[in-house]
Amino acid sequence: MSTLRTLLDKVWDAHLVSQATVDTPATVYIDFHLIHEVTSPQAFSLLRERGLKVRRPDRTLATMDHATPTNFERVGDRVVIRDAAAAAQISALEENCRAAGITLYGLDSDRQGIVHVIGPELGVTHPGRSIVCGDSHTSTHGAFGALALGIGTSEVGHVLATQCLLLEKPKRMAVTFNGSLSRGVTAKDLILGLIAKIGAGGAVGHVIEYRGTTIASLSMEERMTLCNMAVEAGGRTGMIAPDETTFEYLKGRPFAPQGTAWDEAVERWRLLRTDDGAVYDKEVTFDASALEPMVTYGTSPGMGVSIGGTVPAANGDESITKALRYMNLQPGDALRGRPIEVVFIGSCTNARISDLRLAASVFKGRRVSPGVKALVVPGSQAVKRQAEAEGLDRIFKDAGAEWREAGCSMCLAMNGDRLAPGQYSVSTSNRNFEGRQGQGGRTFLASPLTAAASAIEGRIADAREYIS
Repeated sequence: MSTLRTLLDKVWDAHLVSQATVDTPATVYIDFHLIHEVTSPQAFSLLRERGLKVRRPDRTLATMDHATPTNFERVGDRVVIRDAAAAAQISALEENCRAAGITLYGLDSDRQGIVHVIGPELGVTHPGRSIVCGDSHTSTHGAFGALALGIGTSEVGHVLATQCLLLEKPKRMAVTFNGSLSRGVTAKDLILGLIAKIGAGGAVGHVIEYRGTTIASLSMEERMTLCNMAVEAGGRTGMIAPDETTFEYLKGRPFAPQGTAWDEAVERWRLLRTDDGAVYDKEVTFDASALEPMVTYGTSPGMGVSIGGTVPAANGDESITKALRYMNLQPGDALRGRPIEVVFIGSCTNARISDLRLAASVFKGRRVSPGVKALVVPGSQAVKRQAEAEGLDRIFKDAGAEWREAGCSMCLAMNGDRLAPGQYSVSTSNRNFEGRQGQGGRTFLASPLTAAASAIEGRIADAREYIS
């Protein structure tokens, strides 16, 4: 048996408590657990029913993001939550964290934000860590070389009680991107292009390790966008080996190692690379230099084409036929120029400061098209402060867009931000399933550049006409 190991192998082996048997999965130790208000209340109830305590509150961090409004209404210092279900979830999280001694960044905290935005920006996300959260897009943290997994509510309870998780080891998949991105092409286009190529099930059962010259040139925020959407290709998660870009991003952040501990950590992290000659179960190569801005046309992130492309024929694929019926599109329809009513710039995929800078570069000096509602929602309070310090909020507001508080917002119709039946949106989020942004709402996934240009034109637009 080969002793050469992939990045996944190295991180997996370092956290293995007990090997899988013919009857049971492996037991894996979890370094850090991120929780939020939607998938944690039932897990805490399970602990209370069984008389169990949170095993490692010091390895658990909570925030509020999914059900929280992003247009805050305050009474005194308190944010008012009008939705009864959301208010109950938020109240439960507050009480559960208080009782268990878990740090919570609530709506009154300057560290509040989308869980997969605040984890990296606070330095909680380290190379080589095992990280879980009751949310599919925990894969975001894999951009740092962490094994980051989305888990279900019952598993949230299991980790709270034991700090371990029962897992079947995924297979290894290498996706190698080579070449430089063309003008107007972003990391979001890169991942949409990949999923369009391999399909929404192309990575099922695998952990994707992103490699190649393109990856080496990306910023951490761009890498997070790629790993965020690994699950949309069916992957268990995504990973990227840490490098100098990773270390530069993490150094000095609140939860990053400090002083000599930092130097020691970096030495360990440099070893988190796939060994030369290690074998993957599946490999895909992708010429990034040939990619154009992407946009989806259907109800799966894998249903995507270039901005100048047309809706493809179903060719007997019932899923495409059903998607086109829902989207009210026909084979051969051009996507560019398609009228839209809403633009959403935000989510754990594209709500970081670099994403907002891209959007602002298009909005600056221009106006949102009449009849279009444009929401710009920062991923965290820290991102919001930075954007306001740079004057980006003023650019958005002067253009006629709404500038909101941090949260998941219209990524999912859970917090008051939703599409009306039949409305079309261009969204920088990660999912375009039926009803994802509101019952009967229709979603075109795209980059912040494409979303901003579409807001200006009131139709799906090519941002390359607005940037130098």
